[in-house]
Amino acid sequence: MADQVDVAIIGGGPAGLTAATYLRRFLRSCVVIDAGHSRARYIPESHNCPGFPQGVSGRELLARMRAQAETFEARIVEARVERIENSGEGFTVSAGERRWHARNVILATGVADRLPEVPWCEDAIARGALRLCAVCDAYEARDQRIGIHGPADGLIGHARFLRAYSPDVALLPTDHALAGADAATARELGVRVLPPGGTLDFDGERCHYRTPEGDETFDTIYPYLGHHSYADLLRGLGLPADEGELKVDLHQQTRIPGLYAIGDVVSGLNQISVAFGQAAIAATHAHNTLPHRPRGSVL
Repeated sequence: MADQVDVAIIGGGPAGLTAATYLRRFLRSCVVIDAGHSRARYIPESHNCPGFPQGVSGRELLARMRAQAETFEARIVEARVERIENSGEGFTVSAGERRWHARNVILATGVADRLPEVPWCEDAIARGALRLCAVCDAYEARDQRIGIHGPADGLIGHARFLRAYSPDVALLPTDHALAGADAATARELGVRVLPPGGTLDFDGERCHYRTPEGDETFDTIYPYLGHHSYADLLRGLGLPADEGELKVDLHQQTRIPGLYAIGDVVSGLNQISVAFGQAAIAATHAHNTLPHRPRGSVL
């Protein structure tokens, strides 16, 4: 038998936990099904998250938000959703042997960064030697020696952004050398381009980029290797994702009524503050579509 809830929230990151807090304060039943893969857990310390002038780590933020949702008796289940089915009057969400039937579903799965396949990756992220979001923390990397690592065809846009923060920016292409307009733009920006296909290493403090032509040390490296999405959950619903990012309307609703998407899985700016707003919009709209439930009389 499936548990009955008003709303099933898939993902327990900042977006999903915010939605849960709103829905419980609307006196709606909801469940947060969380696989524990929020990108926020990688944040050593965020300084652009509203309300934390001294900064906050991703793990601390998640713990605080979970405690806040649980204050209003939000139910949080540790599980990985494998399937979402449209069951007529709502959806059936499955995770292993467990199932939930919900009038509405809010997708807050986020995306998973493709990280360098090295054993020291998480240690380097924790120390700021690898950084995953220039919008989030380029301010902290200003005037450092910055490397940008990834496929050549996607590096120039990141270089243009980061060149505003440091005079010493280098491109570390994983596949081939830059050519044509991209090579010319790199020269105009004053950005160095290193030989492609080098290897990354980490000495416990800084990252190194090694090629047959030499070894360069960087204070921080931004890897832009793409990401994995969780769009496979939607295949049974006939809702394809565009490069892992879903299209939604002004209410954060997909083209399937009752199915919402918030946070990094949605096209747009991947920021915690944006996820907060999207969660509030989706939760409020979902609440307003559910049957009205008058409170019992007080005698």
